[in-house]
Amino acid sequence: MTMHRNALSNLDESLKKEWLLTNGLGGYASSTILGINTRKYHGLLVAALNPPVDRKVVLSKLDEEVTTKKGSFPFGSNHFEGLIYPNGYELLREFALRPFPTYKYIADGFQLQKTIFMPYGKNATIILYSVSNMNNSPATILLKPLVNFRHFHAVTERRRLSFDFIQESAEKQTLVQMANPQLSLILRSTEGIYLPREQWIEKLYYPIDKARGEAYLDDCFQPGVFQIEVNANETKEFAMIAVTDSAPKKVKKKAAEIPQDIEALKKLQTEEIERQRILLSKFSARLNVKELEGWLKWLVLATDAFVVEKNFVNGKTVIAGYYWFEDWGRDTFISLPGLLLLTNRIEEAKQVFLTFKHYCRQGLIPNRFPDNPQQPPAYNTVDATLWYINALFQFLKYTYDFSFIKKNLWDTLKEIVEWHVKGTLHGIKVDEDGLLRHDSQLTWMDVMINGRPLTPRYGKAVEIQALWYNTLKTMELLATKFNENPNIEKYCSMAEKVKKEFNKKFWCHEKGYLFDVISEDYKDDTLRPNQIFAIALDFPLLEEEKAEKVIETVQEKLLTPYGLRTLPSDHPNYIGTYVGDFRHRDLAYHNGTAWAWLLGPFTTAFLKIKKHKAEWREYAFKNFLEKLFKENISEAGLGNLSEIFDGDLPHKPRGCIAQAWSVAEPLRAHIEDILLIRPPYEKKLMKEILTQ
Repeated sequence: MTMHRNALSNLDESLKKEWLLTNGLGGYASSTILGINTRKYHGLLVAALNPPVDRKVVLSKLDEEVTTKKGSFPFGSNHFEGLIYPNGYELLREFALRPFPTYKYIADGFQLQKTIFMPYGKNATIILYSVSNMNNSPATILLKPLVNFRHFHAVTERRRLSFDFIQESAEKQTLVQMANPQLSLILRSTEGIYLPREQWIEKLYYPIDKARGEAYLDDCFQPGVFQIEVNANETKEFAMIAVTDSAPKKVKKKAAEIPQDIEALKKLQTEEIERQRILLSKFSARLNVKELEGWLKWLVLATDAFVVEKNFVNGKTVIAGYYWFEDWGRDTFISLPGLLLLTNRIEEAKQVFLTFKHYCRQGLIPNRFPDNPQQPPAYNTVDATLWYINALFQFLKYTYDFSFIKKNLWDTLKEIVEWHVKGTLHGIKVDEDGLLRHDSQLTWMDVMINGRPLTPRYGKAVEIQALWYNTLKTMELLATKFNENPNIEKYCSMAEKVKKEFNKKFWCHEKGYLFDVISEDYKDDTLRPNQIFAIALDFPLLEEEKAEKVIETVQEKLLTPYGLRTLPSDHPNYIGTYVGDFRHRDLAYHNGTAWAWLLGPFTTAFLKIKKHKAEWREYAFKNFLEKLFKENISEAGLGNLSEIFDGDLPHKPRGCIAQAWSVAEPLRAHIEDILLIRPPYEKKLMKEILTQ
């Protein structure tokens, strides 16, 4: 993925294209293809100090300046309100992802190329430089780090700081630290000298944050500069290393683990490339092809960004989206099949199941873990636990590993069902009709403004009943495998009751599709995409004729090239653009905004109805997935897929630049339903279910 000078010269468009590197801990590095930060979330080293949370922007950026006989040429640029200064971006000749971000600058016979990567499993960033001085006189390079020890949701105002930065410098290194919060950063060069020259660069401007109604002016500390001499007609390679941790002793220990010479650092880069190559080769083997298409390679690599360490339980979890989301239960288990099962990362999938089992309380897994590790998990969800069990069924389709579930999870799963039957938090309880009722704002459409639900779904939401039915059918299968006869009969009876009552109560005869939510005194006939799960899940609730009507209506009213709208455009509450401050964006979030992840279950449901015939699989790719895969992959977050899109044309990408379920679900549907490469044990499982 390469952009040359002509493309880079379009300033507005270039500032919309962002790259993202991750380190498997929840930390990341990110900026625009011009190297100009446009959000407070951008930074060369954003570290997760309590993986995957407690994320701090430690190193905002690193700008270069070269001095030749003709003068000084800055390669870096910063955004100030009404001004980009200096104009180093104009000297940028090429930007590429291959697979790491690489910038190439040229000025007065001097060429500088830098490549940025993060070693896996370390809160560190390494910048590899290759420079060529084609002049007959020497040149000097200055590397100018901008440090900013702050939470990634915040900005720094120098005048409000109650502390000073302290640095301990050596010939090629400086250790910068602050007391509150306790943070330390080591910056080290493999060449040249370090010169302490403390100054502040104030009021850096983040236009995206301003447009979102958030704090948008930031002050950064520049502790000094690294100076490297380049002789006449010389080519030289060197590197900058940034490592962070809490206390100085800890960061010195971590820095000692990073090689100090350029060849060893290049080897470290090669190891990270090899780790990604193995991921791709495993996926290619599953598809039985020698080479993946370019866009598919990027999608497979994108899956890796979301799988991260969970510090407290020494396991794995899933980051819902970059930049600002933590690990959410709902997002994790919707995404797990596409992120981990499809890519043959089975052991990591097991770790994720065990991580969330550890936090299961009163029959519920958490909705989310706050970025502040001192705060407890939030359990305000009805569907995360049901998605957990659905993901376990997908796990069985890929592994047939009943022993893992029996040994580690079976007792917990039975407790989950019992809690749902007798009633648990937030009004979650099986009603007399066998359907699962719940309070409002517990589904994925959960936005509230000033305590007022924007999409009130109190009662019995349609996708919750589909998930509950699939939960009971999965439990019936497990009870059968584990020879627990009383439970077999119980789960089977409960499931049959759900299916009967669902079909009796949820079909809207007047409109020919499913109610979105029902309660004792109300049935909401608003057309929403949630009803597709009654068809898409492994154990569908609808007969074929009704399922066809649902699919036709959803396709006609909600489908866009990048996702399903959350509300038809002719509805009076429809909002077609996701722009403005928190309030305006929240109003649109589930009232017109298109969600990419929904293309996964929609494609699955559509092709179920069409019996997966070849002509319909080709149709589904061309009409449902192709634009998302081949166009959004080179927009917004390069090599990744955006969280959401405007419901209105031209369907601009919005929200997170990289979203786990946006990648996972469309990718799963592409492999399983369009390429028809089904899970290896699916037929065996389904045969056993039919003979129960």
